[in-house]
Amino acid sequence: MIETIKQLPEILRNWIKPNLELHWQTKQILVWFMALNAGVMVAFGTIMFREFILFIQYLWVGTSSESILEIIANAPWYLVFVGPVLGGLLVGICLEKIVPGKRTFGVADVIEVKTHGSKPIAILPALSSALVTSISLGAGASTGREGPVVHLGAAISSYLGAKFNLPNWGAKTLLGCGVAAAVSASFNAPIAGVLFAHEVVLGHYAKRAIIPIIIASVSSTIVTRFWFGDVAAFTIPNYQVTSNWEFPAFALLGVVCAFVAVIFQFSLVGTDYVTRNIKIPLWLRPAIGGLAIGTIALAFPHVLGVGYEATDMALKSQLPLMMLLGLLVAKTAATAISMASRFGGGIFSPALYLGAMAGGAFGLIAAQVFPEMASSQGLYAILGMGAVAAAVLGAPISTTMIVFELTGGYTLSLALLLTVSIAYGISNAIHGHSFFEWQLEMRGLFVQDGPHRSLLRVTTVENFMSPLDENEKNLRFDPNIGSISLTPSTTLERALRTFDNGGHASLPVVDEKDETKIIGWAHQSQALRFFNNALIEASEEEHQH
Repeated sequence: MIETIKQLPEILRNWIKPNLELHWQTKQILVWFMALNAGVMVAFGTIMFREFILFIQYLWVGTSSESILEIIANAPWYLVFVGPVLGGLLVGICLEKIVPGKRTFGVADVIEVKTHGSKPIAILPALSSALVTSISLGAGASTGREGPVVHLGAAISSYLGAKFNLPNWGAKTLLGCGVAAAVSASFNAPIAGVLFAHEVVLGHYAKRAIIPIIIASVSSTIVTRFWFGDVAAFTIPNYQVTSNWEFPAFALLGVVCAFVAVIFQFSLVGTDYVTRNIKIPLWLRPAIGGLAIGTIALAFPHVLGVGYEATDMALKSQLPLMMLLGLLVAKTAATAISMASRFGGGIFSPALYLGAMAGGAFGLIAAQVFPEMASSQGLYAILGMGAVAAAVLGAPISTTMIVFELTGGYTLSLALLLTVSIAYGISNAIHGHSFFEWQLEMRGLFVQDGPHRSLLRVTTVENFMSPLDENEKNLRFDPNIGSISLTPSTTLERALRTFDNGGHASLPVVDEKDETKIIGWAHQSQALRFFNNALIEASEEEHQH
């Protein structure tokens, strides 16, 4: 017994030391520290972004408050056009002059970077995109601020990660840290930020990513609470489910919200397709879109900007049925026009807005049919808000948690889970993918096919090709003799098919600009080894502690 006690320090040392060494070697401690820094920096970035939106709005309507409905309603009709049109003109000029790719960035761009897993997000384009988006929202564009904030947060954390030699898992985790910090800072919803980063961006719940992402989310929330206060985005009464007999109505609401989400997504896609085929100078496109938004706002000023004020009114049962139905159509049109006109912004807030309107309208109708059993209109608005957002974003878990934290209550959990799951399931069955996945598919990236398909499509020959030996520097390729070659940009999928179809073990890699110049060799064994290693790494990333 005494001997065992004497050996206890040595036993503990042999037990603990390897674990600490593993954490140090894999740079987990460094990633935790970087997550803390990322959370704080993203919080400050979010604060500056939101304050600049209000500054632009002040130049237009004379107030830096998010409550502008009364001012717009009592203002001269021409003032309604000033913000969207002049703001659109400024946005168009900025897109032409300072924004790479001539468009703003959002959640889909973060998912794309995570999928490719190569270069970090460039900070200057992200800042210019945030600038254009803040001008757009301050000028009344009918979009959301959360998507652009997510990209800005990911860019800040990615910039920090690029300064250190982090392993691949660490770089991706830090990307998730920026996303979580941005969502938590924007919504004052730290739990939802953690879930959103895993569900939407990382695509899985990696064990060793949870700690740094939580650190980033919590630190970001603390900083923003010092600035904005510890309040939920929406303040609502304490609603209760009147009767368990209402659950069939909640299920029917899920069906209705699914179709609202599907129509909203098809409106976004269809309007974008139409405008792509109209020849208008880019600098003028947002201004014309602003004119259309201003026209809609003459009848429905509630569509201007992020729309939290109108959403809050729906959650508090302050809007009549015809107004709810009218705003459902008007907001869909205004958001589709804003996005297609190249205003900056996302679809997170509009999805919450449409859900609140659809749920509120459904609640009023239900109260007329079953006045003794139906709960408040505001309760149905809460459920609809979560259901439409989950269906559009393709994120049922994190969206449910966002609604919990936004509204400050968990008493509606059963009803919300039922409504969200039905809306998400039906929408996915009809539309096939979320709005973010549609954006990525427009760029040829099909993330919903799984990591193996994404790897095949994003990996290129450049990743695994072998350089020429010294005695091969002058090798030339003759494309006229029927031989087959690859280029550095050839995808792994196409390369493997070329190897297999021709029975080739090796193929020359030629210069993109000069197909007679051989710059390296691609070997089938190397391609398969690279593919297998990447799959193993992806699997390990999902299961590492």
